[in-house]
Amino acid sequence: MNDPVSTTPARLEVQGVTKQFPGVLANDHVDFAVAPGEIHALLGENGAGKSTLVKMIYGVLHPDEGQIFWNGEQVSVADPRAARQFGIGMVFQHFSLFEAMTVLENIALGMDEPGDMRELADRVTEVSRAYGLPLEPHRNVYTLSVGERQRIEIVRCLLQNPKLLIMDEPTSVLTPQEVERLFETLRQLASEGVSILYISHKLHEIKALCDHATILRGGKVVAECDPDAETAQTMAQLMIGEELKTVSRRAGGNFGEPRLVVEGLHMASEEIHGVDLRNIALEVRAGEIFGIAGVAGNGQNELLIALSGERLAHHAEIIRIDDQPVGRMSAGARRRLGVCCVPEERNGHGAVPAMSLIENAVLSGHHRMELLNSIFIKGAEARRFAEKVVADFDVRTPGAEASAGSLSGGNLQKFIVGREILQNPGVLIVSQPTWGVDAGAAATIHQALNDLASEGAAVVVISQDLDELLAITDRLAVINVGVLSNALVTAEASVEEIGLLMGGVHGLDAHPAAQGGGETHAA
Repeated sequence: MNDPVSTTPARLEVQGVTKQFPGVLANDHVDFAVAPGEIHALLGENGAGKSTLVKMIYGVLHPDEGQIFWNGEQVSVADPRAARQFGIGMVFQHFSLFEAMTVLENIALGMDEPGDMRELADRVTEVSRAYGLPLEPHRNVYTLSVGERQRIEIVRCLLQNPKLLIMDEPTSVLTPQEVERLFETLRQLASEGVSILYISHKLHEIKALCDHATILRGGKVVAECDPDAETAQTMAQLMIGEELKTVSRRAGGNFGEPRLVVEGLHMASEEIHGVDLRNIALEVRAGEIFGIAGVAGNGQNELLIALSGERLAHHAEIIRIDDQPVGRMSAGARRRLGVCCVPEERNGHGAVPAMSLIENAVLSGHHRMELLNSIFIKGAEARRFAEKVVADFDVRTPGAEASAGSLSGGNLQKFIVGREILQNPGVLIVSQPTWGVDAGAAATIHQALNDLASEGAAVVVISQDLDELLAITDRLAVINVGVLSNALVTAEASVEEIGLLMGGVHGLDAHPAAQGGGETHAA
């Protein structure tokens, strides 16, 4: 990073930037600057205005007031193409990808001058390997996990040699090893003069990586700090404006009868590059939180789809809920028995972006919350349910009529998790429960999961955040190439042991490669 007394102009400076939407003042006269070679954190809770601010810097949105300066000169960033011409690159929190196209085609679409496609494919392979983010250029995006899709966004941006790299939650689906490799890359870029504007809710990452931090709350800059001189706790308190809640844990080991039992689940993936589930066995008891760790793309989505009933097992007895065979039951039938699910992909799978929060509450809650009268929606009951989710989980939104797509990623995550928990399920299967949410919201979600287990539910948490699993689970297993390891007592497990399992020490030959199919069945 440049000497702080240097007269070199800031690489980026914003002065008095303001942006208002109907009913929401997203940014209120924001001032901050990023020096050449500086790794600068932008912190704030969900809805604080971070994503709106960086979208204006990248030209996706335009300020209502204020100025943007680039290398000391005032500029107008008309659109993302203009931003890229200045040397601004951005890795978005939500993926701007066409699922029916290949990795290579998506990368080419995001570049102003992609050049020869064969040469570009070679560059993609070279850059992705160099940064520890392996990609196959000719794979279709719809076959990729969330973690693999995130790699596309990062590699596409790095291919354009940016002078300012904006990263919005870039590590939310990466393993610890991938995160460290990415950090090495970012430090090298910074040493060469590239500025990094880094948004993350993982405060230990901010301390490890960033030189300076600007903290937003309610659209305003409320503080600046040196992350190295702060603790994660003090930064979290600056973000939320109050003392961070401590999650109260249940007494461990006091569990009831098994509520979810899976024995010998084999299911071939429907995707050509998908992961087949092989001989999956697990048991989750009343009052227990059971974790499933693993690197992205090792069968997590396939397992959730099998447990939820979106695809059916070969035999009813393979999956049992409260000792009732459900392997051949649809997702709707399993919901009536008390199974609720939070999928990994919140946009499209967990919620329909174009629908209101009320309508999204009805989509999954109509069975258990009795929100339908024959074929008609009970409007008042549906509104009350949606508003309770918004209130109980502090979802920042103008109202329950707002579309799901209008919410920030973290707020939509809070809504989806809250919608499922408030249905009081007997079995809850939740994938990436705190993906992209701030420290305060993560504590709220973790407390809700603990409370649900305390009431006798069996909770399955599928997460790539190992710290999260170590903090909230009673037992955990690791999924690798579609094979689930033996369960470990979380309090007795070591990070090294879990890391070896995540890396595949039980490997492809850990179980007989008996393959089974499954039927697609709509929820």
